[in-house]
Amino acid sequence: MGVINRITSWLETHWATPAYAGWLLLGIAICFFAAATNTMAGWLYVISGIIFAMLGLGAVLSVRSLRDLIVRRNPIPPVTVGDQLTIEVEIINQTKQPKTLLQVQDVLPFVLGKPVQISLETIPSQDAHRWIYYQPTQKRGVYRWDTVQLRTGAPLGLFWCRRFRDVPAKAFVYPTVLPLNSCPLVDQMGQDENSLYYNRDRRSHAATEGVTRALRPYRVGDPIRLIHWRTSARYGEFKVRELEVFTGGQEVIIGLDSAGVWDLEDFEQAVIAAASIYFYAGRSGLNAKLWTAATGLLWGNRVVLETLAAVNAGEDATAGDQPNLPLIWLTQNPVTLNSLSHGSRWVLWQPQSATPIKSANHNFPGISINTEQPLQVQLQQPLSNNW
Repeated sequence: MGVINRITSWLETHWATPAYAGWLLLGIAICFFAAATNTMAGWLYVISGIIFAMLGLGAVLSVRSLRDLIVRRNPIPPVTVGDQLTIEVEIINQTKQPKTLLQVQDVLPFVLGKPVQISLETIPSQDAHRWIYYQPTQKRGVYRWDTVQLRTGAPLGLFWCRRFRDVPAKAFVYPTVLPLNSCPLVDQMGQDENSLYYNRDRRSHAATEGVTRALRPYRVGDPIRLIHWRTSARYGEFKVRELEVFTGGQEVIIGLDSAGVWDLEDFEQAVIAAASIYFYAGRSGLNAKLWTAATGLLWGNRVVLETLAAVNAGEDATAGDQPNLPLIWLTQNPVTLNSLSHGSRWVLWQPQSATPIKSANHNFPGISINTEQPLQVQLQQPLSNNW
């Protein structure tokens, strides 16, 4: 049966394969032709010839019915884990004849879900059918797929024909961003020995936060106080002020130890923590940046979210060593805490089965994550020098 299925599948994708009715009619035609050969009855030859002609016509028409169909895909808006992707596919009929009885299947990657299929009764000539469906998401990531399958048995239902269209798709599923009301990791950054320098920079930032450099569309995570209401009312969409950035302003770097060895569930928590801390720092008016082992230092809400959607544990450290600057370091390896720059903070995940490892450096406070407690609560708790 496996060999037969492979043969019929190959025929269906390269030419056409008989449906059940086609096989049945083919058997009847062969029987009539055999009877005609034995009896030399002309009417039996005529009947068998008509049936063979119908089969040939059904095969040719089923192949032709999928020609000149164009499939397009609209860009997929990014979503957060748990939300639904909005996927839009357009099937365009450029011919002067309507296309009938089509099956359209979007072949999703198996990690995202099973293939999604729709049946279309007809697409009028010189017209298009817009197919929109919603795909649930359960895990962050960057999902790519290419194939849309078209299948038909029209017009006689005697043969099946299947063709593939290469229509690349790319969908970003962002990690969850926790709504932090406070975060001591960020709030206490820069308040060690250089508190005077920190306060001076904060005063400088406060004194110049009204200086607008440009206006841009609102993005998720932008502070509401930066919305320019008069311009927003004029354009019918939210416009946000971009303020002048001074080199003396306070900078918060979130470092994710993505090159290290992680427990997969802990790494997913670390990604959520990195996104939540980044946006909390942005809402606090700080210049937030993200560092990973593969990308290095980057910033910008969309760039950071796309990076966190794609990051994996144990990736190659193509960006080199972590920056020699104060940062909030997220790791599962306590040994890396010894190499942190002065003024840094840390968030440490340790596997439950591992023997606790003590670092010799107690200069930097941080948070030791307990996986049995809510992550949001722990990111808002006071810092500790013990892990």
